Amino acid sequence: MIQLRVVPVTPFEQNCSIVWCDKTRKAAVVDPGGDIGKIRAAIAQLGVTVEKILITHGHIDHAGATAPLARELGVPVEGPQEEDRFWIAGMPQQSRMFGFPDVESFEPDRWLHDGDTVTVGEETLQVIHTPGHTPGHVVFFHPEARVAIVGDVLFAGSIGRSDFPRGDHATLVRSIREKLFPLGDDVTFFPGHGPTSTFGEERESNPYVGDYA
Repeated sequence: MIQLRVVPVTPFEQNCSIVWCDKTRKAAVVDPGGDIGKIRAAIAQLGVTVEKILITHGHIDHAGATAPLARELGVPVEGPQEEDRFWIAGMPQQSRMFGFPDVESFEPDRWLHDGDTVTVGEETLQVIHTPGHTPGHVVFFHPEARVAIVGDVLFAGSIGRSDFPRGDHATLVRSIREKLFPLGDDVTFFPGHGPTSTFGEERESNPYVGDYA
């Protein structure tokens, strides 16, 4: 089965995740935004072997440490969808804008698309393209564990911002209602910031995308 540990990183308290396969102890780091030392310490504590980095979208708090971490671990980078290329190419500008230390851009080894899958050890995650917060945002879903890693699309009681370049509110709402909620009310999701929730809870009470919104 798949396991997950959240490691909050950067001043934005971004939920970087270490996801691993119980059987093989092979792991992926999802959204290493920064604080490589914290990520490295969690990997060592868990005793897992990282085989790849997965990226939900190209914002600096989610992808800022990707280039040096991939180099240090000698692993490939998968994701996001290619529409986020301009965000990743603009990493140095993002670092100046948000007051981060100099951040490198990078080229993913594999751009992801809706319907793709990624593997972690012997476990398989489905890739769902969910534009709106950024145009190339993707979500990683493990159907057997009923778990989704949703980046900045959906939060407990809120949704992602859509006022960044090429963000779009209507597209974001459509991504949540038409691509995420149909996965099932029982799915627990790990957002890019803040606590976990379930799609059922958000359908019930989320003021932006709930059934009564």
